[in-house]
Formats: sequence, C-alpha cells, structure tokens
Amino acid sequence: YNPDYDSRKIVGDNYNDSRERYYGNNNVEGPDAFHGTFVAGIIAADHQNGIGARGVARSNVSIMAVRAVPDGDERDKDVANAIKYAVDNGASVINMSFGKSYSWDKQVVDEAVKYAIKKDVLIVHASGNDNKDNDSTDNFPNDEFEKRGLFGKKNAKNFLEVGALNYETDDNMIASFSNYGDNEVDVFAPGVAIYSTSEHNSYKSSQGTSFAAPVVAGLAAIIRSHYPSLSAQQVKDILIDSSIPKSIKVRIPGQSEEKAYLKDISVSGGIINAYTAVKMASETKGKYPKRKVKKAIARP
Repeated sequence: YNPDYDSRKIVGDNYNDSRERYYGNNNVEGPDAFHGTFVAGIIAADHQNGIGARGVARSNVSIMAVRAVPDGDERDKDVANAIKYAVDNGASVINMSFGKSYSWDKQVVDEAVKYAIKKDVLIVHASGNDNKDNDSTDNFPNDEFEKRGLFGKKNAKNFLEVGALNYETDDNMIASFSNYGDNEVDVFAPGVAIYSTSEHNSYKSSQGTSFAAPVVAGLAAIIRSHYPSLSAQQVKDILIDSSIPKSIKVRIPGQSEEKAYLKDISVSGGIINAYTAVKMASETKGKYPKRKVKKAIARP
C-alpha cells in the first residue's frame, strides 16, 4: 500500500468532498467499452440494418451514455452525479447495470434518486450476480432511503430492481447467478445467452443481471415514448403488474435443492412481458395528460 498513490488523480476531483459536481475528463470510452456497448445494444440496437442484434426499443428512443465508473468499484459520488447529470439533460429512464455490497456515502446517492423522483425519471437497476437474497444482503444502489426523517419517504417509488432469467422454462428458469428477493427484486427478465453489440463493430453473447436490466429499461422507454402522460411510478407499476406469473417452483439461486415460487422471490411473482406491458400502458390513464414525448434514455 502506497499512501502517496492517488487513484483519483486522473478524475481530477476532491474525493473528500462528496457533493462536488464538476470534475472528470474526456475519456469517454475508458479502459473497457464492452459492458456499456453491450447494454446500449440491448436497449436500442438498430432494427433496420439487417446485421447483428435488434434492441428492445425500436423507435422514439435515444441513448445518453454516461460513464459513472470505469470497471467496477463505483463510488457513491460518481453514481449520484451521473444520475443528476442524466436527469438534468432530459433522461426519462435511467438504466444502472452496476452494483456493490457497500455504500460509503449512501445519503448522496439517495439525494440523487430523490431528485430523479422529483423530475419524474424512472430508474432501472440490476439486482446483482451473487445468487443472494437482496432482502437480507445489501446491494447498492437500492430503493431504501437511509435518512428518512419523521415524514420522509421510506422507499423510492421510481426505482425498479431486475433479476435475470435463464432461457430454460422449467425449474431452472431463474439464472443460477441472479440475486432475488420478494421485497427488493421487482421482476425477472432475460439475462442468459444475450446477444448484443460489442466493441470494434462486433457482436457477442453474454450473461448477467446487467443485461437483464436494459431489457426492462428498453421496454420502459417504449412505454414512456408512446405514452408520455404516464408517470415514472405508473410505468414501474405497469411493468410489475403486467408480468406473467408462473405456477411452477423454481430453483433458488445459490441453493442446491431448495425451490420456491416466483412470488416468494420477487415482488411481481412473474417474468417481464412486453406485449402485456404495452397493452396495459395503452389502457392506463396518465398522470400528465398534456406532456409531450421525451426521447432520452440514460445508461450510466
């Protein structure tokens, strides 16, 4: 350990000031562009070019790429600033395909999430790849506010947590690595053998809750672009309520033989379904009837 080594020198910030806003550099790609490129492709890869993959969201969706972290070890300060930046620049959905088990300055992130609530922005977050129960194991960021106050909101109503599905339809339906939780994980979406865009004009297959989250974020973007009168909370509720329930017991990730129904390991008790979600959105009276379409989706 070298006490003189400054790991934040390239960032150029004062790491003792968690509320500092303006710092950074122009290195957008960073040391590894695969993860973000893959996520972006899942959301909005071109449907018309006849090559590679097709993104979930076909039209009326733009991506705002926000590099909050180079490769893991995301700092709360950077996460909070990324959320605020996305909100201030017009995002209607923020996909967050990262997570960690410890939050050094959670209050700063909570403030950013509350800011997103105020501006009616939906946040979609990956549940994590530790095959653990998020109800009893911390996974940050999350929807629980640390300092609630006497009349403060206990949970973020605009925050959606996504677990990963396998491609199998039997009791191995849930990806073996996916985190779960009947209070903390809202829905499950495909997260195994996902084919998407990669660096250098290539395509790859990969897996992870990082790639299940943008499936849901892309669907949320479709709904918000076609039905702009719906609030972020309405879209979250639609994605949960329109999920397809399954009557079979599935293997609980991390447990060799133990099984449970989806309703026991997630809020929705089902798997995401684009058709039923869009249909429900079309039948839901929006909170903001005069609001115009917003096209931006952020991807920190």
